[in-house]
Amino acid sequence: MTDRANPLHADRPYTLDGITVDPDRGAYTFTRFYEMADRYPDRAALVYLGTRFTYRRLRDAVDRFAAALAGLGIGHQDRVMLYLANCPQWVIANFAIQRLGAVVVPVSPIYTAHELQYMVEDAGVATVICQDTNFGYVEEVFTRTSLERIIVTTLTELLPRWKTALGHLLDKVPRGKVARAAHVHGFRSLLRSAPATPPEARIDPWRDLAYIMYTGGTTGFPKGVPGNHMTEVGYIRDVMDEVLAGHVEEGTDRVLMINPLYHIMAKGFLIAAGLNYGNTTVLMPVPHVDAALREIDRHRVRWFLGVPALYRMILENDRLDQYSLASLTYCYCGGDVLPREVFNRWRERTGSPIYQVYGSTEVGHVAYTRPDVEPEPQVIGRPLPAYRCLVADPETLEPVPDGEVGELLVTADFNIKSYWNKPDETERAYVRIGDEVYYRMGDYVAVNERGQIQFMERTADIIKYKGYRISASEVEAVLQDHPTVVGACAVGLEDPAVGERIKAIVVLKHDAKGVSGNDLRAWCKERLAPYKVPHYIEFRDMLPKSKVGKLLRREIRD
Repeated sequence: MTDRANPLHADRPYTLDGITVDPDRGAYTFTRFYEMADRYPDRAALVYLGTRFTYRRLRDAVDRFAAALAGLGIGHQDRVMLYLANCPQWVIANFAIQRLGAVVVPVSPIYTAHELQYMVEDAGVATVICQDTNFGYVEEVFTRTSLERIIVTTLTELLPRWKTALGHLLDKVPRGKVARAAHVHGFRSLLRSAPATPPEARIDPWRDLAYIMYTGGTTGFPKGVPGNHMTEVGYIRDVMDEVLAGHVEEGTDRVLMINPLYHIMAKGFLIAAGLNYGNTTVLMPVPHVDAALREIDRHRVRWFLGVPALYRMILENDRLDQYSLASLTYCYCGGDVLPREVFNRWRERTGSPIYQVYGSTEVGHVAYTRPDVEPEPQVIGRPLPAYRCLVADPETLEPVPDGEVGELLVTADFNIKSYWNKPDETERAYVRIGDEVYYRMGDYVAVNERGQIQFMERTADIIKYKGYRISASEVEAVLQDHPTVVGACAVGLEDPAVGERIKAIVVLKHDAKGVSGNDLRAWCKERLAPYKVPHYIEFRDMLPKSKVGKLLRREIRD
C-alpha cells in the first residue's frame, strides 16, 4: 500500500478507511489539472478579457502562489476566503489553496461587511483574497475578526499593462482604494517573488476539508457547507464519465463560463468540462449579455452554462442577430426552473436544445440531462451513479409510489452530512432513514418511467432570483433587526424575466412612525448582498402563523 499521507504520488490503487482510491482517477481536483497541463502545456486553459492563459502558465502560477501562501504561514486546513469575481486569480488561488491542504472559502464578491464578518468568524478565516473594489469591506471587519492578512488583486492585474491602461482610460475598469499596511499583500507581487515549487503537502482526501461553501440559512444566518477532496472529486468524476464522455472533444473544445465560480454549479462545470479535459474556458468577470454573445461567436464556443434568466436575456437582446450562435451544441441550465417558453424559443433560435443540471451546495451536482437524451423543460435529468435518491412524503418520510410527487432526498458516500457549526440546521436538513443519512433538497419531484426526475414545486422558504438561491429566513432576520419591526415574512413572486422577485410583508411596532418601505430597503442594502434585497415591501397588522408559531409562507405567497 502506498503512503496514505501523500497519495498524490501513488502509483497504484490503495485503501483508505476501507475505501479504494485509484490514483489514476485522481484523489484531488487539481490532480487532473496537472495532468492536462503536462499533456497540453501550450493550449489556452483560460481566455479572459481577450488574454490567453496557457495550461503551462496557469500551472506555474498555481505552484508559485501555493509557495507564496506557504511563505505567509498558510498551511494544512487553514481557511482562505476567496472574495473575488470570476478571474484567473480565482482559479489560481483555488488550486493553490487546495494544493497546500488548506481550505477554500469562496463567497460572493458583492457581499457586504455585515455578511463578510459573519462568515469570516464562522469559518475561522485568517486570510482573505479580495479585489481592490471590495477591499474596504475587508478592512472594515479586519480588527473585529480572526483575520490576519489580506491579499488584494484587481480584475485586470494579470493582463498586459496596455490593456489595463486602456481599460482605465476608457473608464471600463472599476477601481478601489487600497491602504498600505503590513497585513496587506499584492497578488501579483506574491507571484513574482515566490519560488517555483510549493512545499510538499500531506493531504488525506477523505478527512481533510477542501472547501467550505456558504448557502442560505433557515434561521437567518448563512450555513457553511464543508466538503473534503473526495466530495468534490466524486461528483465531478461522475459528470465526466456519465455526461461528458463521448461528447467533449478533449484538448480542442471551448466552454463559456459566465456563472460565478463561488457557486458549486459553475465551479464543477468549469473543472469537469473545461480544465479536466484540457479545453479552453472563456471566463467572464460579469454576466454581460453582449460580451457573452461576442465571445461565443469569436471563440466558436460549444459548451455553455447559464440560468433561465440569462437564457431569456440573450433571447431578448436587440443585437442577437449580429452574432452567430451556430457553434453552440451543449447548452446547460441550472439554478432555477426552466420555463417551457424559454426552452422552446432557444431551440427555435439556435437549433440546439437546453439540457439541465440539478443539485445544491450541500450535495453537489446530483442529476443531469444526458446529451443523448431528448430534453424536456420540466425534467431535470437522471441522477448520477454516485447518488442515491429517494422521493418521500415530506411529513412521514415514507417513500411514495413511483410516479407520485414527494420531496427529494439525496445521499452519497462522499458527502459530509452536516453543516459547519450548525447542529440545529443540520438536524432540520438531514434525516436518517435506515442506515443512511439523506439531505432534504426541499424540492417536490416525481420520477418518470425512464428514471428521470421531474420537477414539480419547491418549498416556499427558498426564493430563486436570477439563479441565486435566497433564503427567505435570512431576509426576514435582517428586517427584524430593524428597531421598528416586530415581524417580517419574505416570499418569492413569479416573474418570467428573473424567476422570482422578493416581496417582504412587514409588521411594525404599534408606535413606529415615519418608517417607509424605502427606509427598510436601505437598511437591507447595508446588510445584504444586492440580489437579496426585497424588491417590494408591504405593511400589515399581522402575519398568519401555524399553531406552533411558524410563518405560513405558502399561504402568504398565495
